[in-house]
Amino acid sequence: MRNESIRYLIVPGWQGSPEDHWQSHWQNSLPNSARVEQADWLTPRREDWVAALAEAIAADSTPVILIAHSLGCITVAHWAATAPLHFLRQVRGALLVAPADVERPACAPALRNFAPIPTHLLPFPSQVVSSDNDAAVSAPRALELARNWGAEAGILSGAGHINVKSGHQRWEQGFAYLYRLQNRMEQHALRRA
Repeated sequence: MRNESIRYLIVPGWQGSPEDHWQSHWQNSLPNSARVEQADWLTPRREDWVAALAEAIAADSTPVILIAHSLGCITVAHWAATAPLHFLRQVRGALLVAPADVERPACAPALRNFAPIPTHLLPFPSQVVSSDNDAAVSAPRALELARNWGAEAGILSGAGHINVKSGHQRWEQGFAYLYRLQNRMEQHALRRA
């Protein structure tokens, strides 16, 4: 994988990722990165968001690492549940940060059309990173999602929703999880070879 060109695809959550969000900083610092743009960031429709992700992946045949946040994580799970095999193979791994539990009772009504959350194994290496005080997903629920998806899980202490509001502008610590994911991807590729 070291000699293989990789494209980083940033998958923001509800309301998008503003300029000072870590996803925006990462997009500016990671080589060959792009963002999935949604037509409507405020009233998300699952079909539209999944279609936009599918289009962004299909736009270039380069292998992809998905870097998703919040509702973006749920979008990735929905896409993986229905995507054609050749596009699934194009995704080498996914970093899924603070997945939004759209099934929780306090979930914003605008996000409920993303329920139910797919519970099948993701067909690529993945890493869930969440927090023990995230209002959008409890730590036990984040661990359950990771288990369902076959992802490694990391639970941060007191990190909130891992966004600007919780003090994560650049989120340099997150790169450790990206590197860990990339190591898993290399091991996965060696096993398949």
